[in-house]
Amino acid sequence: MFHLDTGRLWVCLLLLGFIGFSLPKAEGRSRKPNVVLILTDDQDVAMGGMTPLKKTKELIADQGITFSNAYVASALCCPSRSSILTGRYPHNHHVINNTIEGNCSSKAWQKTQEPYAFPALLHSIGYQTFFAGKYLNQYGSEDSGGVDHVPPGWNYWFALEKNSKYYNYTLSENGKARNHGDNYSLDYLTDVLANVSLDFLNYKSNYQPFFMMISTPAPHSPWIAAPQYEKTFPNVTAPRGGNFNVHGKDKHWLIRQAKSPMSNSSIQFLDNAFRKRWQTLLSVDDLIEKLLKQLEAHGELDNTFIFFTSDNGYHTGQFSLPIDKRQLYEFDLKVPLLVRGPGIQHNQISKSLVANIDLGPTILDIAGYDLNKTQMDGMSFLPLMKNNSNVNWRTDILIEYQGEGLNKSDPACPAMGPGVSQCFPDCVCEDAINNTYACVRTIAAAHDLQYCEFDDLEVRNVQFSIW
Repeated sequence: MFHLDTGRLWVCLLLLGFIGFSLPKAEGRSRKPNVVLILTDDQDVAMGGMTPLKKTKELIADQGITFSNAYVASALCCPSRSSILTGRYPHNHHVINNTIEGNCSSKAWQKTQEPYAFPALLHSIGYQTFFAGKYLNQYGSEDSGGVDHVPPGWNYWFALEKNSKYYNYTLSENGKARNHGDNYSLDYLTDVLANVSLDFLNYKSNYQPFFMMISTPAPHSPWIAAPQYEKTFPNVTAPRGGNFNVHGKDKHWLIRQAKSPMSNSSIQFLDNAFRKRWQTLLSVDDLIEKLLKQLEAHGELDNTFIFFTSDNGYHTGQFSLPIDKRQLYEFDLKVPLLVRGPGIQHNQISKSLVANIDLGPTILDIAGYDLNKTQMDGMSFLPLMKNNSNVNWRTDILIEYQGEGLNKSDPACPAMGPGVSQCFPDCVCEDAINNTYACVRTIAAAHDLQYCEFDDLEVRNVQFSIW
């Protein structure tokens, strides 16, 4: 019996109505390069986060360049994603956390930052623009204008309401709400993003360059793997490196408050989370394989730059902190960054210091946009990818974070007092109102260090180790 996927049909009709019927393939046609940005959610690189992505390594890293020193300007979803979109540090785009009060997808953000985000600038010079997946953590909330809001510059908009989920979520399809349930074949979000991306490639105009941003929920909690991957990695546990389950006695107070050694239940919990995170990434690997096959089938692959990265890293037991991000150490700040595209030699590794604020300038540079017309803090690393020996590259970047804390004590952890948040049952808290810091990360020929200052009562100017 023929099964009609009404959700997929609806997407195709939207694309046909908005973009027009498919035109002939683009072989041999001269035009600006296309760009695809694939963004994962909470994927580390320091703790082995790339290990499950065998196809991604083969299809992107082996065919292009890997940046081994790629960092985020802030180790938290909404500030980091805002930096990607604007090319600006958090102190300039003013998103400080994942709340509306912290300016995450607020109406002020929509008015002052979205019109100047790099996708809007691409659209202004003739690029077709496509978004699918998680945008900003508060996108779609009532206080941010609901799912009716479509940021300027996007031709096709397929955005998740609020934070990452795998089932039972709402998408904004060009400003119209569409609810999804818990049927794997119809609703598993990573696969839905893959399908709508393939549909876009089938129905887009072939006479304009395109930009696609695909933002997956994986490997963010709640860590729900596709059914076929639920039993993979049965013996995998979180890495037992030198800082695993070790008291951070020389770190700032929030790290020192962690209980060490961790309880058996905490270790079991984080090991299970680590394994499930890897399981969710297998569907991302499938998405990338399908996407590149489709690009090749349409004759677009050789004229397309493909970026793969994450919004922040993650920790699982380092310094006896169970699971989270937000901290100023490599496991939370360092992310994967792989790029393939025209003119990029295969199997390159660059040790140059790059940051997520550089993604927008680099993509605009690829498109031929005059970067002097922007107010971005980042730099284009296109010359690094093209092996330009004359490029004078930076040695320092800024890292910043403004901590979050509750105004009252957590009833489960009264001894911690007010001002903490993200507390686990054994009263280890991952954040606090004065977990607020600014750092300079330096990577140069003679230096590999990070200098940080905290806004807390421990008056110290300290050069912190990076691990």
